[in-house]
Amino acid sequence: MTHPHKHHQASEPEISTGTGRRNDTGDPMIDALSASNPQQRLQAAMAIGTRAEPRDLDVLIARCRIEPDFFVRDMLTWALTRLPSDDTVPRLVAELDSPLPQAISQSLHTLSKIGDVRAWPAMDPARIGTALIAHADTEVARSAWRAAVALVPGQSREELASALVTQLGRGDLEMQKSLSRALVALGEDLVSVVDERLHAEDDTVRAHAMATRDMFDDPDAGFAHALDAAKRVVALGSEATV
Repeated sequence: MTHPHKHHQASEPEISTGTGRRNDTGDPMIDALSASNPQQRLQAAMAIGTRAEPRDLDVLIARCRIEPDFFVRDMLTWALTRLPSDDTVPRLVAELDSPLPQAISQSLHTLSKIGDVRAWPAMDPARIGTALIAHADTEVARSAWRAAVALVPGQSREELASALVTQLGRGDLEMQKSLSRALVALGEDLVSVVDERLHAEDDTVRAHAMATRDMFDDPDAGFAHALDAAKRVVALGSEATV
């Protein structure tokens, strides 16, 4: 599941402020997707996913762009996975060009759940560079890491690992743990790509690389503990150098 997004939500013209009234589309389920009550929106997304009609594709994707509730967003993703991937994948890929970070991150998350490798070229760093994996929005970046690992073809794993290690040292503890998990998920045969960063000039990068290296050896080890230990090693090494 994705984590709650922290960026600003787009406005919802369907909802009249303070009234909860919505424009009537003639379909109660679709109307309920813009209800003021998140529980109603959750139930609507579940009902739409249950009926799984391709005609609902556009409205589901449109709602993903602006839905403020984490659980509703996840239900929207589930509803999209119930639709034919021949229709859904191209529409989700098109969302990756959206100016809205939430539209991008939610599309990446949904693509990872669908698991259709036809989406890979749209996120392949060898084709598009680091636009997604180094995106300024943390939720987009994290979603890109997870989606890339889920969809990467076997022959592209090393290239992806080389791109992902450029993000070592980024963000807070949770973000660093997310990246480490993505790297470990690519396979232990790629640990050498992480090893190349063990001698990086930046202390934060070195510590993150060490902690990630420990996760390759023991995936169940606590990341916070491994990172703290790595930071101590880096600090001692820096003192010795001085």
